Amino acid sequence: MDLNKLKAIKAVVFDMDGLMFDSERYVQKSWDIAGQRLGYGPLGHNIVNTLGTNLTNRKKYFLEHYGNDFPFEKFLDTYRDAYYELVQDGVPAKKGLHEIVEVLKDKNLKAGVATSSSREHAISNLKREGIIDYFDAIITGDMIEHGKPEPDIYMEACRQLETDPKDAIALEDAINGIRSAHGAGMNPVMIPDIVQDTSEVDNILFGKCESLLEFAEILKSIKLDTEE
Repeated sequence: MDLNKLKAIKAVVFDMDGLMFDSERYVQKSWDIAGQRLGYGPLGHNIVNTLGTNLTNRKKYFLEHYGNDFPFEKFLDTYRDAYYELVQDGVPAKKGLHEIVEVLKDKNLKAGVATSSSREHAISNLKREGIIDYFDAIITGDMIEHGKPEPDIYMEACRQLETDPKDAIALEDAINGIRSAHGAGMNPVMIPDIVQDTSEVDNILFGKCESLLEFAEILKSIKLDTEE
């Protein structure tokens, strides 16, 4: 990670599922449950191929791999029911989430969310965790036409944050999200979750961290231009 370039950043944009919240494992388990209920067997292994994508792209994936008669809408309803049964007590925050938002506030950095999830889901998670007021922009999958890996969602986040993409960091756990952020002209930082092999995007990464906490510690260790 180029620390000199990092000093000049003005904004940080977060993916949500798998990055801020440990939700992808619950999604994976709910896909297994839904697949079994619909007679297709466990389907959770497919999540690694659809991480970060919106519903349109996920539907396309399932129809391509399971046939045009795959009942995607039924699958959607079934897995959502299973998911909310699994997370009725809330989805755990990832390590360092509270620390990183405090660091961004202390460093006078703008903060945004760019998630393929629905606005209702995003707002619910952020409010429940008590961090919604830290964010200056929240862009969700139902607000844009083309989802990740297309750059639209990150371009819109930078537009709302009034920040040039080259002066913004994107924090991601998914390869599709990294491609989206890079396509928008941002500086993508990978924090792996379910997908640990990042070799196919390593050449476009600005950096890679083990956790949000590690990235927070890096930011704390340097003086940013926004602090002057």
